[in-house]
Formats: sequence, structure tokens, C-alpha cells
Amino acid sequence: MPLGVVLGTGGFFVFCAWRRRRLAARHAQEEDEAGAAGEAKFGLRASLFERPSRWLAIQCPNAGRVQAALKLHHAVPCSWEEGLVETSEGKLFVSGPISGWVLVVGPGLPDPAGDVDVCYRFLRALSRKLGNVQFYSANRALGHHAWALLEGGEVYRAYAWAGETLWNEGLVTAAERDLGTVCYEYGGETNAFACREMLAANTEKVNQLAGRWSLDPAAMAPSNWRTQGVVGRLSQARLY
Repeated sequence: MPLGVVLGTGGFFVFCAWRRRRLAARHAQEEDEAGAAGEAKFGLRASLFERPSRWLAIQCPNAGRVQAALKLHHAVPCSWEEGLVETSEGKLFVSGPISGWVLVVGPGLPDPAGDVDVCYRFLRALSRKLGNVQFYSANRALGHHAWALLEGGEVYRAYAWAGETLWNEGLVTAAERDLGTVCYEYGGETNAFACREMLAANTEKVNQLAGRWSLDPAAMAPSNWRTQGVVGRLSQARLY
């Protein structure tokens, strides 16, 4: 009988130890799965904003001023994820200030390939209201690309290519030279097929140029994802 008590007590402690180890292993597995889910979520966020096709960088500490200058209709506060998903419906996402810059993202921005004059007037009008306004566009499928830097409504530097040179104004900046961008003159003979590698390289350098001039959205620190923004539509009334 005493032997049975000893064996029973020992068995109980062995069972408790086994159960503790099993619970600990399960808890560790759940933590790993939660971490993987978090990484997947962040990976989704990063992919959403990793390579925007068209955006503005505006040097302004107040996102409300940018929203007012754009005459954004039905603007509602939202997170980065919500805002960037909404841009697929033709809306614009306006970020909160990031290192002194406000980013505006979405296909609702004027496309130089569609009408470069509209893009020109839009940017000049916006720059007259907000000062330092920068525009970037990169269509990696077609090799179309554009960048512009304006201050006080005046074009400091701009270049746009979409099958031909649409806009080439101002002196080439040091950042463009350092990156090795190639900017063709108006009316220059450009065979898109023969120059496809050069055009593709130009398109890929749009984000790098943004990083030199202001802020590259694809290289933002993860902490910037916590900033809130607004999403809305451009007013039908022209800004210019």
C-alpha cells in the first residue's frame, strides 16, 4: 500500500510536468503564429504602398492645408491600408505629415500621358497655394515616367516621357545626374523599342529621385505606417 501511494504520487508529478511542458509548447506555437500573422499583415501594408504609380510630395507640416488646397470632397479619416485601398476607386489618399512632407497618392492625380497641359496647370495652381510641390509618375508596364519640382507656382525642374518627350523644363538637377537619368529633348528621335532598357531604367529611378528630392514612399520607416490620413475625391471644379 505505501508503495502504491509513492508510485501514485510520482505518477501525478510526472503528469503535471508533462502537462506543463505541453502547455508551454502550445503557447510558444501560438506566439509564433501570431508573429507570422503580424509579419504577413505588415508585408501586405508594405506591398500596398511599396511602388505607387503616381504621387505628390508636398512640403507642409499641416495635412489640412493640403486637403483644403486640393478641394477634396467627402474626405474621411482613415488608416494607410484603408486609404490606399480606396485609391483604387479613383480617390486620393492624403497622408499625415512625415518628416515635414505630406504625401498624396492615387490615380486621380493628373497623368501627363493623358494631358500634360492639365498636369502642368494643376501643379502650378497647387504650388502657388502650398509652395514646394513635387510630382512623380512611373508606369512600369509602358515605361512612362515623369517628375516635377515646383516652388511658389514656378517650375524649377520637370520631365515627362510617354512615347515621346512631353515636358522638359528647367536645368537638370544634381540628383538626376547622380542617378544617371536620361532626358530626351522635344522632338528627339526616340525608338521606344531600341531604348527600352534606358526607359525602363529611368522609370525605376523615379523612387530614387524622390528620395533625393524629398521622400521615397517605398523606403519609409515602419513607424510612419502609424500616421493617419484622409481619403476623398478631387473637386470637379478646377484648381486653376
